[in-house]
Amino acid sequence: MERAGDRIRVHTDGVELLLILMADGILRIRAGFEGDFAEESYTLTTTAWPDRLDEFMGAERTRVTPLPFDVDDLGDLVRVTGGNLRVDIEKEPFRIRVHDDAGTLLHSDIVGLGYLQDSNGRRIHTSEISLDDAFYGFGETTGPLNKAQKLITMSPKDALGYDPRETDPLYKHIPFYIKMNRETRKAVGYFYHNTYDCDFDLGRERSNYWPPHSRYRADGGDIDLFLIAGPGIRDVVQRYTMLTGRPPLLPKYALGYLASSMYYSELDADSDRAITEFIDIARAEDIPVDGFQLSSGYTTQETEAGAKRCVFTWNERRFPDPEGFFAGMAERGITVSPNVKPGVLDVHPRLEEFGSADVFVTRSADAAATAGDGPATGAWWGGPGRFVDFTKPAAREAWQRWLTEAVLDKGTTSVWNDNCEYDGIIDTDSGVDFEGAGATIGRLRSVMSNLMCRVTRDSIAATAPSARPYIVCRSGHAGIQRYAQSWAGDNSTSWESLRHNIATILGMGLSGFPHHGCDIGGFHGPAPDPELLVRWVQHGVFQPRFSIHSVNSDNTVTEPWMYRDHTPYIRDAVKLRYRLFPYLYSLTARAAATGWPIMEPLISAFQHDPALDETSEEFMLGDALLVANVLTPGASTRAVRLPEGEVFYNAWTRERYEGGQVVELPVDLGSIPLFLRGGGVVPVAENQLHSLTRDEVTELRLICAPDRDARFTLYEDDGLTRAHEDGVFRETDIRMTAGEQVRLELTRRGGYRSAVERLLFDVIRPGQCPHWVALDGERLPQYLHRSHFDAAEAGWHYDIGLGSVLIKTPDPGGDLAVTISFEPIDMIGM
Repeated sequence: MERAGDRIRVHTDGVELLLILMADGILRIRAGFEGDFAEESYTLTTTAWPDRLDEFMGAERTRVTPLPFDVDDLGDLVRVTGGNLRVDIEKEPFRIRVHDDAGTLLHSDIVGLGYLQDSNGRRIHTSEISLDDAFYGFGETTGPLNKAQKLITMSPKDALGYDPRETDPLYKHIPFYIKMNRETRKAVGYFYHNTYDCDFDLGRERSNYWPPHSRYRADGGDIDLFLIAGPGIRDVVQRYTMLTGRPPLLPKYALGYLASSMYYSELDADSDRAITEFIDIARAEDIPVDGFQLSSGYTTQETEAGAKRCVFTWNERRFPDPEGFFAGMAERGITVSPNVKPGVLDVHPRLEEFGSADVFVTRSADAAATAGDGPATGAWWGGPGRFVDFTKPAAREAWQRWLTEAVLDKGTTSVWNDNCEYDGIIDTDSGVDFEGAGATIGRLRSVMSNLMCRVTRDSIAATAPSARPYIVCRSGHAGIQRYAQSWAGDNSTSWESLRHNIATILGMGLSGFPHHGCDIGGFHGPAPDPELLVRWVQHGVFQPRFSIHSVNSDNTVTEPWMYRDHTPYIRDAVKLRYRLFPYLYSLTARAAATGWPIMEPLISAFQHDPALDETSEEFMLGDALLVANVLTPGASTRAVRLPEGEVFYNAWTRERYEGGQVVELPVDLGSIPLFLRGGGVVPVAENQLHSLTRDEVTELRLICAPDRDARFTLYEDDGLTRAHEDGVFRETDIRMTAGEQVRLELTRRGGYRSAVERLLFDVIRPGQCPHWVALDGERLPQYLHRSHFDAAEAGWHYDIGLGSVLIKTPDPGGDLAVTISFEPIDMIGM
């Protein structure tokens, strides 16, 4: 072992390793199988070293100074101490063990298996595990939230109609997971900085010669592990997203109902009219809507092989006037996101133009020897095709030009990037440019979707500099959260998909990607039955991405009003989502700052409670709301196990529950089981919003459960432009102090002029009416009759049926404080 400046070089009789304490709680261990330790990452946004792609990454990348460390040679081992980590490098036999500053073992290599290359050239890292370990994350996967004893594959596929419990892999390549020990309750993250296809064995394999272990195996590249200490799961996620980037603040309409169906863009003619009519029907049905995801049928062209989808073309029978269509949708407050694909069919009418620009992935040396130089050909939707190489500067430049001319100039600032898994290229030795250095598609296909989204973002910024870009992408590598919102692809229509897709979304949230969802109602298969559609929408309104999208095999179209008798339930659920907008939008601002999930597993929010380790059907929305949707047909009750050591209230009846118990609620078709956590603060729109694009929150209700002290930050800006990047936003820090006197302090900062005109505090206190209420030290009048309270400009009323103190006041725009006295008063004794 030798100290080399800010890193440690470890020489073995096999591979050489580099260690660097990159930041507090982050240790990089890199086994240099490639021999050169080249730094050339599209993935990392924070580094502590020069990187060949620094210029390309530009402002997305930050350079930090590694932590100082002490080195002690203790004979059998070398001990490295820095930050909050202790690293023991054992000499003979060799292994690395990592402890936190409390002495808890976080990681240990397996002696003899630690860092290997097999006969197929795959690179393998094997770690010691305990039977008490649970494993979370792994990006987008099927099955239970805890992946212990599972085998996970990362080789993105176009997984149409996948089994929500068993299909592996899906669409994403995010080689990151969180290991939590059930005994210590501490978490540690493993991020393998590698873009090759890989797999993870989480204790599934057993051998009498080795202790229990997990294994990471990649098709190539170095073992480049960023070990990330907790102890909290949230701590790990926050540090992981420091490495790979955090999401931008999406435009507010991205939280609205995003309508879609392949049906509309596949009509023989006049798709534009049909889509416009859909929006008008939604408004007539009193169902809020903000977006339309335009499927690729708009690009269908007649070719020598028949009707085929051809990127960057418009079908003139379906869309005779694209500019007029976009303008008409914009007048209705609707953002259209056209589907764009990175593959070009061999029968594409613009093939010669694209080919002359030299933008495609090229044949491998072996293929070129028999077929000559030129583009690699692979399976594509509709026949053989070629694939754009987004690692090539000239290809990105050409793509930006074509995207602008064919899509953005028609009148949109939103794009839906689709089918970008590149799994149709079978010859993984096909060539890519890699910024001039050259590489194979096998190495870099997982990052193509990230680069495609980056080009899309830059293209939108060039055509509409003040607009906030909105990009949707189906595939993605670690770091895709920097560019896009996503969903779990082409799910099937079934109760199983409804239930098991929840764990898929939660896993993405723990993998640094908060803006995820699944198609509501199911994308592939027969139409959902009425009850399934209602339950799916009631769940879907809590997903970060809310889109009803389908290609039903029975020729039906999944629409909110397809079952007339059930439309009121769907309408109510969608309206609930729109009322929750102030809370949801504030959570997106929190995610942009911390990387934390919006829809969060209970084990992450309540890591102290072992009973939640396997829970994946209930979840937290932010810190304050526990969602426990009805997920089985014909249910008349819903049982929920509430986290230990907490207090919860039924959000609708305000009934109070102590945590640690199973609560069984009666439910009917209109039920949305929802619990408010004691100490929770939930801002909601008191005035009903129908369009997040056009409507403003003018009356704000702050629902507060003052069982303990708490804080919440309400975030506001215009939601559409990039003015927030220049400081044009407002944050309201809401501080709640519990006790016999409950105090709510609102502290404002930022230059954005909020549209909120009135505040309504809804303070939960079942069975206890206040003695008095004061606003900024001045007593407010009490109104015993609700009609008098409703008519008053300011004052308070105790709603004994709701169990809440209601306090109303005009919003002065500045700081304010409300004090509520629940101090006991002996009126008889007085």
